[in-house]
Amino acid sequence: MSPRSRRTATTRGYGVTRWGRAFVDVVETAGSGGPDRRRITQARRYFRDRHAERLRIADGLVTASVRGSQLDPFDVTLTMRTVDTPTVVALLRDRDATGDLMALTRGEQPTVLGDLIAPTESADVAADCTCPDEAPRCIHVLCVAYEVAAEIDRSATTLLTVMGTDLPSLLAAATEAPTRTRERDDHHDEPSGSAPVVDFYGTNAVLPPLPTPPRMNPITDLDGDALRAALRNSGVSPADIGETIDALEDLYDRLRARDS
Repeated sequence: MSPRSRRTATTRGYGVTRWGRAFVDVVETAGSGGPDRRRITQARRYFRDRHAERLRIADGLVTASVRGSQLDPFDVTLTMRTVDTPTVVALLRDRDATGDLMALTRGEQPTVLGDLIAPTESADVAADCTCPDEAPRCIHVLCVAYEVAAEIDRSATTLLTVMGTDLPSLLAAATEAPTRTRERDDHHDEPSGSAPVVDFYGTNAVLPPLPTPPRMNPITDLDGDALRAALRNSGVSPADIGETIDALEDLYDRLRARDS
């Protein structure tokens, strides 16, 4: 392998967007003990070295083969707890966020739609692998999850497919007459004697939720060339730069887990 191809392999990234990171976080946190750092580190190397093959993303289902420690590759299947398209659109209407669908057509990853589509707990992503490892998330499952996150980073609509819906279906549902929503809004317009009184100081006022800042990973979000140059200048040999970056990313994950 040429130095150029090695350099390209070490800079592969995943979970660099909000939606891609949301998918990775759910897969990595399966199990009562939290993220398994040892398996995560090995899976990152598998991802970087492109051990995953024949990746297929269908409605609510992801399949792939991953080359591991044995001669034959292991087969991995991820089965998602899919979303209901009409329910997603109804919730978008309730939050006055149907414009998120148009933002998605422009390649953006809108926050409200992402919160409704992305998995939120480990049970939303069931994993199966033919390897003998009985851990909730083996390195082959994690490697495939990173490949999926990389696809989500490249195209936001991939998350829709992963979770069992698609943009045309969401747009079609959004153009239908929201009868139930309209009736509910009419009822809300009627005066109610039981409504709480909000005084000058805001007592009983319903406050908006606190903003959620986007999560970022400085190892993958910032200039990778500058980081590698800094490591070389600090005395790290070129052969050890990839492993050093993995170690830095593990340290950052621990800091972020401690602060969460």
